[in-house]
Amino acid sequence: MKKTSVSEAEVSPVRIGRPAIGALGVLALALGALQSVVEPALPLLQRELGVSPAEGALIANAVLVAGAVVAPVAGKLGDRYGGKRVLVRLMAVVSVGGLLACLAPNLPVLLLGQVLQGAMVGVLPLSFILVRKHLPTGESQVAIGLVVALFTAGGMVGTLVAGPIAERLSWHWMFALPTIAVIATTSVVTWLMPHDPPIRSDDRIDWPGVILLSGTLLAFMLGLVTVTSAGLPPHAVGALAVVVAALATGWVVVERRAASPMVDLRMLAQPVMWNACLLTFVITASFGMVAFLLPQLFAVPADGYGFGAGTTDIGLFLLPGAIAGAVSDSVGGIAARRFGPRAVVVVGTVVTAATMIALASTHTAAWQLVLAKVLTAFAAGIGTTALLAGTATAVEAGNTGIATGLLVVTRVIGVALGVQAGGAILAAGADPMTGRPDESAFVTGFAAAGFVAALSLLIVRITKKESGHDREA
Repeated sequence: MKKTSVSEAEVSPVRIGRPAIGALGVLALALGALQSVVEPALPLLQRELGVSPAEGALIANAVLVAGAVVAPVAGKLGDRYGGKRVLVRLMAVVSVGGLLACLAPNLPVLLLGQVLQGAMVGVLPLSFILVRKHLPTGESQVAIGLVVALFTAGGMVGTLVAGPIAERLSWHWMFALPTIAVIATTSVVTWLMPHDPPIRSDDRIDWPGVILLSGTLLAFMLGLVTVTSAGLPPHAVGALAVVVAALATGWVVVERRAASPMVDLRMLAQPVMWNACLLTFVITASFGMVAFLLPQLFAVPADGYGFGAGTTDIGLFLLPGAIAGAVSDSVGGIAARRFGPRAVVVVGTVVTAATMIALASTHTAAWQLVLAKVLTAFAAGIGTTALLAGTATAVEAGNTGIATGLLVVTRVIGVALGVQAGGAILAAGADPMTGRPDESAFVTGFAAAGFVAALSLLIVRITKKESGHDREA
């Protein structure tokens, strides 16, 4: 039971104006750019730092893993201590991470910077808290839409500018410039945004769950890199697997016993929730593999089977896919309402699997890879958004936040594991002399991504039969 003091409930929040809303939007724009500069520049970072594709995948995944941990607790922290206070502190963490990344002399320091930057995921729920407290319902919906749209636009800006900045200045500056914008915009938000009253609650933050989930994901990622790069003996691989399994088991036990869990695993007892999480994980894991493999193939020298594309060209090649992904988020909910989430997932799965089969067979022209990114990004976007929308309306109204939060975490983890799997496949198929992945490694990666996506069809068929049996009973 939550307890809210009368004095806090009676406080009339100060209404905010357009400058404060605009500052929140510009902050979201800068954060979106900071988050997205890595994808087109990943091949460049691997060359500059002298790391394998599997180790390079960690650079992209560090933000995702940290975000998966921050996302469920950011809103709770904002409610308890005030949205503005928590937002400013999270942005301080992000700024430190950005500065570490731009000054990083090696991979470990860059990874630490990326982990700290993962706190940026909290800006969206905290921004929602602020606008809902300081604006009427209609205006707050418009403000929320603006913040989300600018965060998405920031991702496109980062994809475009990463190449020119890295090639004309250095890769350090592609972290430095967005970080400077974050620091400046956070100062403006601090100045313009009034303090919002905290809501006292008896619910505790599930810090043991946060720590155990972080440890599980980190151990899995590092274990996958170590296994593929170092060629460990079987007993060492088994030891790593035991560590990951022990951490995961500990997290599940803690979440089941926590009074206010980070992720309410009891929701998974509901078939609609379990099915949606499983489908979301499979879809995003497949897309994560594709998202990692395509920039790597663009960057392979043109004297072989690649295209020799620089960071700027890779950003331009990836931009249509980023646009398709942004559009799919708005289309997925509409498609789910008209055709049902299962139908949307089936169509998206067929498109993804067919695209990956075609790409494994022929990948000799840049337009083929660009089209593949557009199709898979759109298919993954409408599928996961349809599942999110369908689940939100299928569970009880009081469980909507828990259900959607669980799906968002599943979505992030799926992409992260897909990216790491793609890096592991390329690392395992690298030429020992040059360190360059063989073409067969990309073929294997595309085929694996198609196979993982096709698992959605099997899951849909099985769950459809189960739901049919439940209705008969």
